[in-house]
Amino acid sequence: MRARLFFLAAFAASIGAGCNAARPPQVAPSGPAAPAPMAQTLPPDGPGCAGAVARYRSVVDNDLSMGHVNQSVHAQISNEIAEAASACSSGQDGRALSLLRASKSRHGYPG
Repeated sequence: MRARLFFLAAFAASIGAGCNAARPPQVAPSGPAAPAPMAQTLPPDGPGCAGAVARYRSVVDNDLSMGHVNQSVHAQISNEIAEAASACSSGQDGRALSLLRASKSRHGYPG
């Protein structure tokens, strides 16, 4: 009986020791390093369509720098933003905001 009790105690101790065993160090995968993310800055604030144009431009420029969009898509969106900015500067706030909404929808940006 004593041998059985000793065996059970030794078995329990070995199980408990396995839980506390040191893990081998984690090795970072080798290969090309991911690009360092740019410092996130808050998009510019501003009233009306001018602020909306500036915020969308800021988001799209950041997406280009992070590699989320390629240069040709960025150029297309930038042209759409320029059209909205032109409408905004000529006092057509509703048209400018509509152009921005259409561009965001077309390229998968939230409304």
